[in-house]
Amino acid sequence: MTAQTAFGFPFSVNKAGAITATGGDEAIRGKIIQVLFTAPGERVRLPEFGCGLFNLVFEGNNPVLAAAVEFTIGHALMRWMGDEITVEGINVSHQEETVTIEVAYTQKQDRTRQAVRVHFK
Repeated sequence: MTAQTAFGFPFSVNKAGAITATGGDEAIRGKIIQVLFTAPGERVRLPEFGCGLFNLVFEGNNPVLAAAVEFTIGHALMRWMGDEITVEGINVSHQEETVTIEVAYTQKQDRTRQAVRVHFK
């Protein structure tokens, strides 16, 4: 693993060894993933940050879980990224032990539409 991949979104390490911030689509995608996979209480100075998807890992994989995940993600993204994106839709699908989450959003800065897809078991 290179230093570049070890320090991904929204920061990376350049060839000189300095930390640099990524920008544009990559930075937005990185922030969304951080919101999704950060549990509330995990950040010392911002204890309410995140949406706690990993707290739902041991719940039953069914339509009720999918609805809870959609609500949780939508609320967290509006709260923590509402000034940067507009969430267009959240699709949660489940198959056996895998949950797939797709977040469609529009960047407020340039009105481009993008999507982030993540899988977890």
